Amino acid sequence: MGGMINNVVVVLSISLIMCMNTMRLSYGAITRRTMEEIWRINKQGPFLGIVVPNAFEMNPLLQSPSFVQDSQLPYFDFGGRRFRFGKIGSEKVIITMTGLGMLNAGITTELLISLFKMKGVIHYGVAGNANPNLQIGDVTIPNYWAHTGLWNWQRYGDGENDELALEANGDYTRKIGYLKFSDYYNLSKNGENLDNYLNRVWYQPEEVFPVDGVPEQREHALWIPVDSHYYNLSNKLEDLELENCVNATTCLPRRAKVVKVERGCSANTFVDNAAYREFLRSKFNVSPVDMETAAVALVCLQQNSTPFIAFRALSDLAGGGSALSNEASLFASLASQNAVTVALQFISLISSSSLEFGSFYVQ
Repeated sequence: MGGMINNVVVVLSISLIMCMNTMRLSYGAITRRTMEEIWRINKQGPFLGIVVPNAFEMNPLLQSPSFVQDSQLPYFDFGGRRFRFGKIGSEKVIITMTGLGMLNAGITTELLISLFKMKGVIHYGVAGNANPNLQIGDVTIPNYWAHTGLWNWQRYGDGENDELALEANGDYTRKIGYLKFSDYYNLSKNGENLDNYLNRVWYQPEEVFPVDGVPEQREHALWIPVDSHYYNLSNKLEDLELENCVNATTCLPRRAKVVKVERGCSANTFVDNAAYREFLRSKFNVSPVDMETAAVALVCLQQNSTPFIAFRALSDLAGGGSALSNEASLFASLASQNAVTVALQFISLISSSSLEFGSFYVQ
């Protein structure tokens, strides 16, 4: 009987030890095995991150002969994202797809920067065009990005001189300006615009919490600059030759070009509306209009100001064209290829710059 009890005690002890070891394999949602794999990956870093919104924008890069996939570790899956490893020229890169919208872009960029040893982030894709001086196919390089989808929607009856809800607490502001819906009526009464129960929305800056700041002490940011070194380096892209034909019979009026512009904006809205396109241009002086870049910029800003730049090729006129349907269905493939061409050339410039000035990374 005593021997049986001893055996039971031994079995229970072993089971307890196994349970404790199993518990030690997990740190929150990240298993010990995953942490060890990430640690081994980072021994090969630092990496240059390439963040892309959708598969049709990413595939031309993956299929390019310039990208050589890592034969030992082609990819690493985490948090519903796939991080692809390889080299472009002499640069070690991690390529990842975000999916549509600000939330997906922010989460993916946060995972990229938090998990891996990064030296910088390049974001590229297609965008709507709010700038009448540019054409479809052109690749824009904005100096600043903003999220223009954070609003305080003002109650009907209040005007521009009335304080917004929670404005006194510092949560909201009227400094940036507003969109008044009744300004866009195509009907009037007795020659005067009719009022609108939707009233107006006031644009707001983002609350940001830099990793080197005081926890839970917010700062505000609207226009996020790209990295100054990257932006200056992009001067060398302006003479790059780009595609201007979808096929033998469908070509653009002129050859597409790389254009440095002042501003771009993002929001969780696909803009296919001429009036709103013109409003964004007149109010904020933006050129590309998309759904992800500002989220990537905001995460990079908060994560030790990770060097960041974005290239957005214009695939449509954001509702400003004369076509019966949005132009992106015809020109998205050309625009995405032009964006890839610019991104690849920029990476080669980074490699040359690193050789000239020395390598650096943020971590």
